[in-house]
Amino acid sequence: MNENKINVSIVEDDSEIRQLLSLIIDGSPSFECKYNYSNCEDAVEQAPQNPPDVILMDIDLPGSSGIEGVRELKVKLPGTDFLMLTIKENDESVFESLSAGATGYLLKDTPPTELLDSIKSVVNGGSPMSPPIARKVLSSFHKTVDSPLSERETEVLKKLCDGENYKTIADALFVSGNTVRAHIKSIYKKLHVNSRAEAVRKAINQNLL
Repeated sequence: MNENKINVSIVEDDSEIRQLLSLIIDGSPSFECKYNYSNCEDAVEQAPQNPPDVILMDIDLPGSSGIEGVRELKVKLPGTDFLMLTIKENDESVFESLSAGATGYLLKDTPPTELLDSIKSVVNGGSPMSPPIARKVLSSFHKTVDSPLSERETEVLKKLCDGENYKTIADALFVSGNTVRAHIKSIYKKLHVNSRAEAVRKAINQNLL
């Protein structure tokens, strides 16, 4: 495996979609896609032997669902990020996926360039979501009175949930990158988490935004 490339695996039961995704990924010099699976059972058994950087996971699969697959694989592949790629927009699927350990949630009609950018974002610590999904997630948040976060920290966390990186957050809030890093460090400490993905999941599960 070329260590300079992002290694991606796909779990998708539709052979045409699986092949198309493989072609998109292998068509970029920054990515490679060597191992693909048509169901979760094969992925759970075989993926740990060939750990990828990112797994694109469908939800509706024969046998175990993609959400169940993420939950099982997250234990076996702690260093792998999971990006849900599905036709489902409903709130329950989004929240169950994130709670199971998924880092991002994209619709299957996501343009190829956006898909590749999202995979890069996941590897770099982001939590990308298709705009319709992000709107659903953000519209469901209700700030709780006992949130440990300050107003500015909550604002930063919302942008993390939207998949933004340090620079875009800093630009949007008219602050320096060091200030954003300080806010994120404080968020991690207050929420008792160690990564963006954990912070996003905790924010969703506890309605902190």
